[in-house]
Amino acid sequence: MKAIQIPGLQKIEVIDIPQPAAPAAGEVLIRLQYVGFCGSDLNTFLGRNGMAKENVIPGHEVGAVIEAVGAGVPETLKPGMQVTVNPYTNCGHCASCRNGRVNACQHNETLGVQRDGAMRELMILPWQKIIPAEGLAPKTCALIEPMSVGFHAVDRAQVTDIDTVMVIGCGMVGLGAIVRAVLRGATVIATDLDDEKLSLAKRLGAQYTINTKTEDAHARLAELTAGLGPDVIVEAVGSVPTYQLAVNEVAFTGRIACIGYAKSDAELPTRLFVQKELDVRGSRNAMPSDFRAVIQYLQRGTCPVDELISRVIKPEESQATMEYWMQNPGKVFRILVEMEG
Repeated sequence: MKAIQIPGLQKIEVIDIPQPAAPAAGEVLIRLQYVGFCGSDLNTFLGRNGMAKENVIPGHEVGAVIEAVGAGVPETLKPGMQVTVNPYTNCGHCASCRNGRVNACQHNETLGVQRDGAMRELMILPWQKIIPAEGLAPKTCALIEPMSVGFHAVDRAQVTDIDTVMVIGCGMVGLGAIVRAVLRGATVIATDLDDEKLSLAKRLGAQYTINTKTEDAHARLAELTAGLGPDVIVEAVGSVPTYQLAVNEVAFTGRIACIGYAKSDAELPTRLFVQKELDVRGSRNAMPSDFRAVIQYLQRGTCPVDELISRVIKPEESQATMEYWMQNPGKVFRILVEMEG
């Protein structure tokens, strides 16, 4: 059967792999319909993802249908159901798992990174990783995982309706954070370098936007927050300047939720950690409750899903598409690969 593989630096190709057998007890066979390319896949393509295994099959943003189920699978999972996938693993023994925060398992292996992913026609997974997505289109299902990462960051920051929340970066994960903060009743300020992304952030509920390339972010934030700064900042870019922006601009006693991986260590004004008595919190992956929250939001039908999908491609177009993305990193929300047909 057909699969996509990243065999080396700036190379991605279609390969043939064996078709899986029938699912064993406790397993589910899914037929992949759409799988999203994400930033980690681009970094693997560029040779910048130190966590990715060699010759990895990418993909962990999944829209699929159940093909067959093995013995012992709950009756709530049946052939023909529209589903997405929780792509993370957890060991059950590390400190994170013992504390119930399985999303941050010390030994996590994410599909398409530490283990082969979902860009293939068929795949078998444990039933616990299959998430029903009733009423959602296959393309929409492929957006659930990246949005859930943004939802989780807002949960980590304990956002409430009295908070002003600044989200740095309006890619798919940042947009997820914006949606979740809006749903919680917060006042949301979206920041990015691209006006098109900021326009979409406003349609998703952000009350204010700041283009940090053309505007004075400090002056604008002072204007919007009466000089206090945002109560919460979600860093969804992963760069030294955006981490520095977050620490400098967050309010005294504010919270910072960090999603992005910076390519190098950031020099930060640590005195502000103390003076502001900051809560700086990492936010990794997502919890099952975040997936459920995203699904419930998307089921409302108010999300402009088509505007979040930059393009839909066939597997054979992957090389040209990744080269385009490499050259135009700021112009892509999500690229979906159509695995059927």
